[in-house]
Amino acid sequence: MAQEKKLTGRKKAAVLFIALGPELSSSIMKQLPEEEIERISFEIANMDVVDSKTQAEVITEFLELHQAQYYLLKGGVEYAKQVLEKTVGPAKANDYLRKLSMASKKQPFSSLRKTDPKHLVNFIANEHPQTIALILCYLDPEQAAMVLGALPQEKQADIAKRVATMETTSPEIVKEVEAVLDQKLSTVAEEKFTSAGGVQSIVDILNRVDRSTERLIIETLEQENPELADDIRNRMFVFEDINLLDDTAVRRILREIESKELAKALKGSSEELLNRIFSNMSQRAGEMLKEEMEFLGPIRLREVEEAQQNIVRVIRRLDEAGEIIISRGGEDEVVV
Repeated sequence: MAQEKKLTGRKKAAVLFIALGPELSSSIMKQLPEEEIERISFEIANMDVVDSKTQAEVITEFLELHQAQYYLLKGGVEYAKQVLEKTVGPAKANDYLRKLSMASKKQPFSSLRKTDPKHLVNFIANEHPQTIALILCYLDPEQAAMVLGALPQEKQADIAKRVATMETTSPEIVKEVEAVLDQKLSTVAEEKFTSAGGVQSIVDILNRVDRSTERLIIETLEQENPELADDIRNRMFVFEDINLLDDTAVRRILREIESKELAKALKGSSEELLNRIFSNMSQRAGEMLKEEMEFLGPIRLREVEEAQQNIVRVIRRLDEAGEIIISRGGEDEVVV
């Protein structure tokens, strides 16, 4: 059991997913937050060979934890403790109950995530912009997008800026805000600072609002904080999102990009994206691009990312000029 004890929680999850196989693992992963999927996928990708002993130990722990949860739900803590002590011993029983207790702690504003966004807007509309920004950081991006889009326009950019520049919030402040909004919300039990907000938070939200709301917020931020606006804009469409564009848009983009720049950007890209690019090129142009990629040989990841970002800027420019359409959702995205 010594080898398994060295594994972190995410490494254990990676081992479990490897043991379950791709089909079952993908079904389970769909239920996890995107950030967690990325972290576990990273662990899987960096795992070489997992011996059968480690796999068996991780699977056994998973099954025992699952059984412990069943006992906990069936008869409460004392019942679970009694049964588990007889099954796996006192030490393991306490360890499993501690893990389950930590996993069951409510996240801040968990009750608000169950509230209809329309009602939530009326509920928080008169709160201070910083309070609204804090709440949005803890909502699901789809729900936060609906709330932000329904707030008065004169408040939207200010709140978006506060979300983007928010880093950490002490649990005391979170508790105070929760108490004001709803006495029934659970308190934050952890003493450590909780991370919320940041540029990616507002990007996730803006990716789900309608185009007019997005444009208004970005244009206002551009006047107040050009660097922040540029950072947000660049993150709202990433290179791999070319797969989401229609063929006409892809061909229009290819006309704007030099072959050498495209060859760099495609280094290490997914097979799906490569096929999408080549399918929108003539056979001769495709062969020349493949030769260019081979001629480049190994290049630094930094160079690849720079080339990809340059192409993303071209895509954003074409979108803003109305020459292509990046689907963003909302009524103004209907194309006829």
